[in-house]
Amino acid sequence: MEPLISLKDIGRKYVIGAEVIHALKSVSLTINKGEFVALMGPSGSGKSTLMNILGCLDTPTKGEYILNGINVSHMTDNELAEVRNSEIGFVFQTFNLLPRNTALDNVALPLIYAGISKDDRKARARKALENVGLGNRTDHRPNELSGGQRQRVAVARALINDPSIILADEPTGNLDTKTSIEIMSLVEDIHAKGNTIILVTHEEDIAMHAHRIVRMRDGLIERDYINTNVQIVDRSGIV
Repeated sequence: MEPLISLKDIGRKYVIGAEVIHALKSVSLTINKGEFVALMGPSGSGKSTLMNILGCLDTPTKGEYILNGINVSHMTDNELAEVRNSEIGFVFQTFNLLPRNTALDNVALPLIYAGISKDDRKARARKALENVGLGNRTDHRPNELSGGQRQRVAVARALINDPSIILADEPTGNLDTKTSIEIMSLVEDIHAKGNTIILVTHEEDIAMHAHRIVRMRDGLIERDYINTNVQIVDRSGIV
């Protein structure tokens, strides 16, 4: 079976004035459908650059990136936008919700770009919010929700297009410990349903939820290994 993600000798350099910065030197990586991978590394290791390439927010300077059978290495911005909308669901540290829109409208947003009718959008968005435990908060705006509820809205939005991969960038970075546990429990539930998840984090305890850990340093993969100490969240006390 073809891997869902295949990176071959990916490099990314930036020219700033007279200086050339090699954010990624040479990264080769395959991720199969249904995997739960944590991408780790200190600041400046290249993990954010790699996440931007994986998420089709940026293109590599060299190498090849095949996502779900599509070569996205040298696409135009418009082509990348189409791939992002159909193949990738994003969850960000800062939630990235539109402040004036209700939870329902925030979740339905990707469906507008996909050309789905208004009634269908609302029905699918309502179901997505029910799936993350927010069926009773559809008309609330972000400022009327807690941090954890906002992240649940973001997770529902990420799932709405049934993407190939969920890309979660420091999803618990702005949350307290109890709420972080709840969100990671939700992420585990999503993975258990067969979704492929790539989690970018610098927190060891968050990375421990992943089944595989890829550690980066200086623009290279330092280690790529199966996590034998997977933390399974006790869901019994979580509402």
